[in-house]
Amino acid sequence: MEIQECNLNIRYDLPKEVFDKLEHVFSKMPGWLGYGTKSKGDKGSPYWFSYDENEKYITAFLRSGGLQFEANMQTDEWISWKTQFKKVATEILRFKVGEIAKGEVGHKIEWID
Repeated sequence: MEIQECNLNIRYDLPKEVFDKLEHVFSKMPGWLGYGTKSKGDKGSPYWFSYDENEKYITAFLRSGGLQFEANMQTDEWISWKTQFKKVATEILRFKVGEIAKGEVGHKIEWID
């Protein structure tokens, strides 16, 4: 397993009605566990697969530049999971979700009608 990271264009300044759909996106993904608590993981952060960083896990944090993911898993599985997340998020949030750093999306949100 390897440490994996990515930053998606899901920003803190999106409208509340969009943010309210984010948990639905999280729950659609394989391995969804819920949010960290005082006793497991980082309190309030979403987790998939495990709360233990020594095992296969994915977690996310909202940063000023977007939704930052951190994972410990095999690269091929990570790429597949990340690709599926972008697809599900795009469908539910109604804008193209991707990685700005990889040129998948621009800085401006592209809403889907």
